[in-house]
Amino acid sequence: MIFEAIIKELNSKFAHSALQFNEALGELTITVAEDHLLDVCKHLKDDANFMFKQLVDVCGVDYSTYGEADYVHDKSGSYESPFKKRFAAVYHLLSLQHNMRVRIRSFAHDDADPQLPSVVGIWAGANWFEREAYDLYGINFYAHPDLRRILTDYDFEEHPMRKEFPTHGRTEVSYDESQDKVVTKPTSYKFRKIVPRVIRR
Repeated sequence: MIFEAIIKELNSKFAHSALQFNEALGELTITVAEDHLLDVCKHLKDDANFMFKQLVDVCGVDYSTYGEADYVHDKSGSYESPFKKRFAAVYHLLSLQHNMRVRIRSFAHDDADPQLPSVVGIWAGANWFEREAYDLYGINFYAHPDLRRILTDYDFEEHPMRKEFPTHGRTEVSYDESQDKVVTKPTSYKFRKIVPRVIRR
């Protein structure tokens, strides 16, 4: 099934306001409103025309400064992201039966407390992926069976992949022989300059 057929069928099943489609570089991205995410995912998995039985990956994205590096500032120096919401989860799906891949993206409504429904009930393999997105971006996947940190320490208070988190971190741990224990102290690393990102169009 070609992308045009996928778009036509999904538009016939769901309200046009719930879906947005973007085809670029031979890939299809379907942006789904949070309220319709589970219904669209179930349809893509179970419908015989799709059969996206395999969830390849779920990742979080922080769009707060998306495209800013490529932006030519006007006299005011202002920049506005093309996305109204800051945090999104991106789901990469594979249909072995039809030899197709699609990407689903859903934005969380609240930037201060981003929340999205868990798709673990649809694809059990989303469990650790959603835990990773929660740990690194702070996206809360409600109805997740065991949403807790998976990469950072349990007492870690921030989300290190958010744009405001410094690349060199805020704290470091080391063993203190005089105290005979591991201690936490402010990081001694100097600021690291990262390579500017390139946005492919």
